[in-house]
Amino acid sequence: MATLNIAVAGSSGRMGRALLEAVLHGADMRLGAALEQPGNAHLKKDAGELVGAPCGLAVNADIENSIRGCDALIDFTRPEGTLAHLAACRKLGVKMVIGTTGFSDGQKKTIAGAARDIAIVMAPNMSVGTNLVFKLSDIAARVLNEGYDVEIIEAHHRHKVDAPSGTALHIGGIIAQALGRNLAECAVYGRKGVTGERKASTIGFATVRGGDIVGDHTVLFAGTGERVEITVKAGSRATYAQGALRAARYLAGKKNGLFDMQDVLGLR
Repeated sequence: MATLNIAVAGSSGRMGRALLEAVLHGADMRLGAALEQPGNAHLKKDAGELVGAPCGLAVNADIENSIRGCDALIDFTRPEGTLAHLAACRKLGVKMVIGTTGFSDGQKKTIAGAARDIAIVMAPNMSVGTNLVFKLSDIAARVLNEGYDVEIIEAHHRHKVDAPSGTALHIGGIIAQALGRNLAECAVYGRKGVTGERKASTIGFATVRGGDIVGDHTVLFAGTGERVEITVKAGSRATYAQGALRAARYLAGKKNGLFDMQDVLGLR
């Protein structure tokens, strides 16, 4: 495979650094751009120094000039930033791997519209193991469709700003669809006080925030006399970075379209 020229958004953040390290050590990857917001303390510094591997490429805030000529931009930032990057990528014909979560329905429509012109992989979680859990959750829901209560428990580090996680919500959506339910109508986000008996049709979410937990997700199917639990625990952001690189490789053969990690991993 030809070498891919990869741009990384939010390059000085925790996930950005994991992506930088993965790209700089990828045999078929070349770091083409390292983006940050105007005013960031790392602007104009060697991007590789962020991960102890100087590469001669400076961190830059000029989106269009930085990504021009890149094959793909990998973005794990915030919705507003991702949409700004999306506009530039669409204009220049640069593909995108989007791991950002927390998009509104309108913002998702904007991304889908851009996919008419460029190829995009968008997934709430780029981890290969987590995407296997998505598939297993669908299978389990279809088999355990009677007599089992569904709860989704997720845990992340203290710095995560959205809850429940995009991954937990995605799992909930998969299960709701498999069970013929509408997640917007059956989801319960936390419980407090006298809540009454649990309604059989609900899908519950529980959120934990603390320390440096990278990301844990458990899907619990609780029946009478037994429980089925599907769990994935990420010990390092490297797993997300490697999944993102796998997504970038998948896009190499695509002109346009909106894809997710199930497509990348052949789990459809």
